[in-house]
Amino acid sequence: MMVAAVIGTFGNRDLVAQRALLIQTDFGLAEGSIAEMKGVAFSVDPNLRIFDITHLIPAYDVWEAAVRLHQTAPYWPPGTVFVSIVDPGVGTERRAVVVRSKTDQLFVGPDNGTFTFVAEKLGIDAVREIDERVNRLPGSDRSHTFHGRDIFAYTGARLASGAIDFDAVGPLVGSSVVELDHLAPRIASGQAEGAVVTLDQPFGNVWTNVRVGLLDSLGVRVGDTLEVTIRHQGRVAFRGRLPFVRSFGAVGRGQPLSYLNSLLDFAVALNQGSFAARYRIDKGARWGIAIRPIRR
Repeated sequence: MMVAAVIGTFGNRDLVAQRALLIQTDFGLAEGSIAEMKGVAFSVDPNLRIFDITHLIPAYDVWEAAVRLHQTAPYWPPGTVFVSIVDPGVGTERRAVVVRSKTDQLFVGPDNGTFTFVAEKLGIDAVREIDERVNRLPGSDRSHTFHGRDIFAYTGARLASGAIDFDAVGPLVGSSVVELDHLAPRIASGQAEGAVVTLDQPFGNVWTNVRVGLLDSLGVRVGDTLEVTIRHQGRVAFRGRLPFVRSFGAVGRGQPLSYLNSLLDFAVALNQGSFAARYRIDKGARWGIAIRPIRR
């Protein structure tokens, strides 16, 4: 059970060591929905520390939401609460959940694939379905199109402030979530395989979910040459031999390379150019990559 520790008093009110509350959405920056969510959180506890991940996820792009959680979470401490709202199924039977990762972080949002890469990279300890009878903004019962404000921001704020703990979220529903269809990273037939998870924009670098540990298990080292194949629905979109280097400047301007990105996952790029644009590479469930060392 995770509870906030008391560190002092102010009048008759205990001050607690709060967790950070992070929010991401596909709402954009043109209207007031984000401010509504923050207002709800602030009303739960005016001392909350609230941060933005991004609000520029493309509309309805659950895949991108999953990627940004996977990118961000490892760099925040245990106990951090993440609220992710990309919810094209709002108001339907999809579950509203809180996920506790094996890194002791909490992820709040719709169980629609948003937590795919959290499950893959961080691991899931437990999942609870939000009990809306107690963890819903008072007076919002007739509102069915803004669960980001009425359920998720409210529950996330209650968790971050220490008003409730994980056990008080609602019933335990196991340790798995809905996952988006994708190629999980693996070793097969002497090569590492995985998915193209995102394009590092505006640079056009191609990021994958093939982790450094898989490359290590193949004996890949800086200075090696790798045969890299990227496929879209089985069709080869790119195949070539790329140097595996520390950073972009190891090759000439406009030349292709492979490297470990800042998350220590395998990536390919052009030095000062867009690999994705040159080879028409995109991201998602239908895009896969294979990496084979060229043995001397």
